[in-house]
Amino acid sequence: MIKKLFKKIVVSILVLEARLILKKYKPEIIAVTGSVGKTSAKEAIFTVLEKKFSVRKSEKSYNSELGVPLALIGVSNAWYSVWGWLKNMLKGARMILARSEYPKKLVLELGADRPGDISRFLHYLNPHIGIVTAIGEVPVHVEFFAGPEELAKEKAKLVEALAFRDWAVINSDDDTVLDMKSLTKSHVFTYGFGEDADLRASNYRLLYKRGRGPRPEGITFKMDYKGASVPIRVFNTFGKQGVYAALAGASVGLIYEMNLVEIAEALSQYQSPVGRLKLIEGEKDTWILDDTYNASPHAMHLALDLLRDFPAERKIAVLGDMLELGRFAIQAHRKVGDHAREIADIVITVGPRSKFIAEELRAHGFGRKKLFSFSESGEAGRKLEKLIGPGDLILVKGSQSMRMERIVEEIMAHPEDKEMLLTRQDPEWQKIP
Repeated sequence: MIKKLFKKIVVSILVLEARLILKKYKPEIIAVTGSVGKTSAKEAIFTVLEKKFSVRKSEKSYNSELGVPLALIGVSNAWYSVWGWLKNMLKGARMILARSEYPKKLVLELGADRPGDISRFLHYLNPHIGIVTAIGEVPVHVEFFAGPEELAKEKAKLVEALAFRDWAVINSDDDTVLDMKSLTKSHVFTYGFGEDADLRASNYRLLYKRGRGPRPEGITFKMDYKGASVPIRVFNTFGKQGVYAALAGASVGLIYEMNLVEIAEALSQYQSPVGRLKLIEGEKDTWILDDTYNASPHAMHLALDLLRDFPAERKIAVLGDMLELGRFAIQAHRKVGDHAREIADIVITVGPRSKFIAEELRAHGFGRKKLFSFSESGEAGRKLEKLIGPGDLILVKGSQSMRMERIVEEIMAHPEDKEMLLTRQDPEWQKIP
């Protein structure tokens, strides 16, 4: 009770300070929402804009009622430190009372876990550009909404709030997002693989590094806009998720009148954030596709598609629970099982909801020697370490609370580098069982 009250007081003060800071410095706000790919899109947008503008991004996934004002003030989460929160609030006060250097543009990520979340942000944010990445058939966080349609309506409030002079940037490959075009009075800019997109990607493929057998090192694709075309090469980023992030970044760059060559040069420096389909060297001459930051059905299927496309002796899928799906949980997990049976040689499931992945696999004749289920990540990691061998590729993915990064730590070749390579390595996260 005391912690909740303290958090409420801290959030109220930080939001007030954020309001006053925005009123004083008047930065242009680029806001990103969606159920999949928000952080990656935010990172790509920042990578493009920093080439030419004074810009700052929200750190990590600061997209909550607490995270957004932290991003606006430019401070970090103080977790359980009262003194840390006082220092954050004092910094905000100094920025209000005295003139400080402040970026001309802010790239912010807006999450929506519950009805009303986007509306709360829009009470004090006035975005110039609003980006909606993807929703998917069964989006994450749908548990607290009446259904996917209600969650989509909440996300759509971002584009509804934009003024005539503003821009809505929309993923035209997601039908639910594309329908949001009719809800905004702003300019609309679309991106995707489809021919009708304003900014279109084509010729997507993996890039391979020469050596002992083919090893992917990134992605390449063409970006087409108004008759012009440029090749894009992005290293240590994989899957079509990386293409969508790059397209979101390029769209914002084009709105700010950057040319395609400038944008292509900037995107060559982009890397997807940790825990988002990062390729990590594993022990016993294996490779790990680390997608442990979070999981939704849409992202899970895209990750399995990438596992299919990668060359490997054996393909192992370690799949944890997808949380906050409410009544859609059983159906969504079964669909993942149906997808995985066509791709993976071995499947390990982690958590009580993932038993429905296993049930679907068994129903299609997936043998006992190829399927293993565990209640938590520690057990799964120890079993996985015994199973893997040279040439294996291991996809590890699940929702945050499943702590799937611990499985990656168990089998990575260089665990001494975990703080740099893995998600949730803050001391506060390490204290959580």
